[in-house]
Amino acid sequence: MLAERAPRWFVTASALFFVAFHVALAVAAPRRVVVTLGLYGFVLHVLFGKAYALVPSYFERTLAWKPGPAVQFPLSAAGTAALALGPVGPPWLRPVGTTLWAGGVGVFLGTLGWTIRGNVTGAATGTGGANAHRAPVDRTANVAVPIALGYLALAAGSALATTVGIVSVRPQQLSHLLAAGTAAVFVFGVGFRLFPRFLVAEAPRPVVTVVVAAGAVGPALLGFGLFDRGLLLVGGVVEAIAVVGFALSYLCLFLRSERRRVGFYAVLLAVIAGIVGIGLGLGIAVTGRSPALVSAHYRAMLAGFLGLTVVGAAFQFYPPAVGVWPGANDRTALASIGLLGGGLGIQLIGLVGQFGRITSVGTATGVLGALLYAYLLLAAFARRWK
Repeated sequence: MLAERAPRWFVTASALFFVAFHVALAVAAPRRVVVTLGLYGFVLHVLFGKAYALVPSYFERTLAWKPGPAVQFPLSAAGTAALALGPVGPPWLRPVGTTLWAGGVGVFLGTLGWTIRGNVTGAATGTGGANAHRAPVDRTANVAVPIALGYLALAAGSALATTVGIVSVRPQQLSHLLAAGTAAVFVFGVGFRLFPRFLVAEAPRPVVTVVVAAGAVGPALLGFGLFDRGLLLVGGVVEAIAVVGFALSYLCLFLRSERRRVGFYAVLLAVIAGIVGIGLGLGIAVTGRSPALVSAHYRAMLAGFLGLTVVGAAFQFYPPAVGVWPGANDRTALASIGLLGGGLGIQLIGLVGQFGRITSVGTATGVLGALLYAYLLLAAFARRWK
């Protein structure tokens, strides 16, 4: 029972970190606090929880060590909280937070690595029956999972090595390795398995191959070339191929499908935000690091592309209508998506146009959207707690 509930702990913690992330944006907290809450807290916690639930079946395996999620959770949650407070707290918080977080990552990688050890490339997909025709795309999509795990291992190892003084990897580099290398690649791999099934449509295998290949290379170029404008531009172009390819694939799936679930609209906004974010990133590579462009870029990618993708998938896994609290329904979910997407759009306009007051309106709108999202998710889980 504990093993079954533990992955849900990650999703719950992720929702709470999502609210904290938007509040941090609204109060103009230091960027490192904001990014830690959004990336380490919101995105990676939901990734950990859903990876435990999905990856074993996608690789035709069962989870090798059932206590793994329960062991990892306190390490990851406490480590993330310490890292988020590090820039505004005592100096010891950062090394302690890094050690705890990396320990949690070690449990995660060890558990999933041992689970898929006999099928690392994902050639066995567990695809059959009515979905047998999807097996070629599923095999290609599965390749993204070990790549994402590899970037996670690299980031965790680099963070620990930096903490003890062996190497010096900057926080911005770690963020790109985790956001583009772990989270986005995981979205590509799992997304190409989930969304065609959700939408009852087909994703063309050549596009899947291009997206996974570009997604595998781009983060390394971005992470290690972040302070080399030439390499950064090359990395930005490669990453653009991955994100835009995924976005166009989803748009095609959405337009071809007759299904219209509330979560699909969140992912639609997510891929649009991804295209905008990639454009901003390329602008940074060409023109230099304008603070406004940098802020707009990371918000578009973190709150937009990754954030709204998570929101959309969560509403599909945990339909709002199953919630037992007042107002738990698709209308509230649509309001949440509208507030999150609209708030982000207002923020981007404010940042690029240098309209400070408009940006504040956007961040406040985002807080309301995040609160509604967390409310709906907790309302759905409350049915299971009864």
